[in-house]
Amino acid sequence: MSETNTAWQKVKLARHPKRPTSQYLIKELFTDFIELHGDRGFGDDYAIIGGIGTINSIPVTIIAEEKGVTTEEKIRHNFGMPHPEGYRKAIRLMKQAEKFNRPIICIIDTPGAYPGIGAEERGQAQAIAYNLKTMMGLKTPIIVVVLSEGGSGGALAIGVGDQVLMFENSIYAILSPEGYASIIYKDSSKADHAASIMKLTAQDLLGFGVIDTIVPENEGLHIDPDFGIKALKKELTKSITKLSKLSTSKLLDQRYQKYRKMGVFVEQGEDNESKPTNG
Repeated sequence: MSETNTAWQKVKLARHPKRPTSQYLIKELFTDFIELHGDRGFGDDYAIIGGIGTINSIPVTIIAEEKGVTTEEKIRHNFGMPHPEGYRKAIRLMKQAEKFNRPIICIIDTPGAYPGIGAEERGQAQAIAYNLKTMMGLKTPIIVVVLSEGGSGGALAIGVGDQVLMFENSIYAILSPEGYASIIYKDSSKADHAASIMKLTAQDLLGFGVIDTIVPENEGLHIDPDFGIKALKKELTKSITKLSKLSTSKLLDQRYQKYRKMGVFVEQGEDNESKPTNG
């Protein structure tokens, strides 16, 4: 299989109609889940599900982007594209988690933040930026899981984590391959080629240090979800245990260093000395 087909196949697997959504993961992973609603400012956004639960008897806060399964659910959840009130609900629950010293688990599954006029009027860009800033300083462990599709700022708004886990057939990129092809080639039908050069697979991003762990899927989450969920539960438990042992100062410093070094590459100077450069 060519590189192009490999990347594009992963895009199609990430979007497979039978691939489990966040609701399924929450049901299988967390006992006693209690959903909490609203941003205390405008309304409740069903594209983001938030609440508290336990995993292996450990209390955690869960923030998840939800696309829905049936047509009715997809409309209700806006196809997983959050509005600003969704991101404000998310950060409200994260601050609550910090107050009660609960680890935060964020599940990413979105093609991107909703770009509608109403969302922009209510401060979509500001909500995303505020989440990025606030998450960098939260004094509790944050673990991010890329379930299927992580698109642009819509994903990044809940994507700042001490550990970032990614299912092996999920994708994570600045925009969709179709969007990339439309901008670069003026032809969205070249999305398969765009996917091959965007470096959006779990394998690519692990090599760049953008993610920390690839969660195996066996034949794929749409075929054998139990295998992947069992593997994810193991990784989540390991990450929570590891991060919970760190002091607050160490946790924040490691988080800062993790994101500070992203985009750094080595440039060879005329004197043949390697010089680190921020990209």
